[in-house]
Amino acid sequence: MAKIAGAIDELLKEANELCIGTEVVELDQTPDPLTFARDFYAKCQPVVIRGAIKHWPAVHKWKPAYLEQMLGKKMLDVTTTPNGYADGLAKQGDIEYFVLPMEEKMRISEFLQRLDDPTGAIHYIQKQNSNFTTDFPELAGDIDVSDLRFAEHCLNTPPLVNFWMGDGHAVTSMHKDPFDNLYCVISGHKDFILLPPHQVVNIPRQVYPVGKYQRSETGQFYIEPVMNENSNKLDTMRTEWISVDPLAPDFNKYPQYSRAQTLRVRVNAGDILFLPNFWFHHVQQSHKCIAVNFWYDMEYDSRYCFFRMLEKLVEAVKI
Repeated sequence: MAKIAGAIDELLKEANELCIGTEVVELDQTPDPLTFARDFYAKCQPVVIRGAIKHWPAVHKWKPAYLEQMLGKKMLDVTTTPNGYADGLAKQGDIEYFVLPMEEKMRISEFLQRLDDPTGAIHYIQKQNSNFTTDFPELAGDIDVSDLRFAEHCLNTPPLVNFWMGDGHAVTSMHKDPFDNLYCVISGHKDFILLPPHQVVNIPRQVYPVGKYQRSETGQFYIEPVMNENSNKLDTMRTEWISVDPLAPDFNKYPQYSRAQTLRVRVNAGDILFLPNFWFHHVQQSHKCIAVNFWYDMEYDSRYCFFRMLEKLVEAVKI
């Protein structure tokens, strides 16, 4: 085990010396396809392209009145939580759960009104099932996907396209995705905390019971355990999740996280963030921020195999 721990330390040392995963590049113009492929995609390097989509009609048109006009009375899928953390950790009694949000349907007018209620629950449109394609076809003409061609020679197509809009208190807890991500902010801003894939060695994780937020008849939120329906016996579903809160890390409880060198970047309206697959990210946003992101399936190549091996080595050291 000591040799494995030593090898992990050497990985962190050399990655830092070679400046791998130590910055988020910012550009003031869209790169040509060759430059993107060579300098960013091939190197698994995040990059923010400032003002790349500032000319999109969406950036100028997607105000509350316009959204109400275009979306009318259609019912939208909205997630609801008491604290802004959808798909995150929360305690009920002595048990800490990985908690899924409540799911509600409401018209855009009601959603916008609830966003401005400081005493109410936290609402977020964040379905993550290509909901822009299925639920917002009326808005499709306001974005121009031709502006993403600089990346499409590298990325698998077609992408999943998601629409995001929510409360300024909504927070996306630290996680990673098996997608390459082109994240386009339409209004407001998003604040990202990022860590490269090899920092998995410093990111504490454990298995939690899965719950889901529900409301009592008096309107109080509570967590209802999600049962494992595929099991021969009735038990609570469990999943692995990241234990540390990067906004307030407990280094006494998770000392290894003190070695993680987090990156922070704000993505403003009109900007694109390229976030490579398996980069860990935590996201906050301004009030009524709107974004559209494009998820492209990752290539399951040697980098994926090396990452999975690293995960297993970290588990072995913990044992």
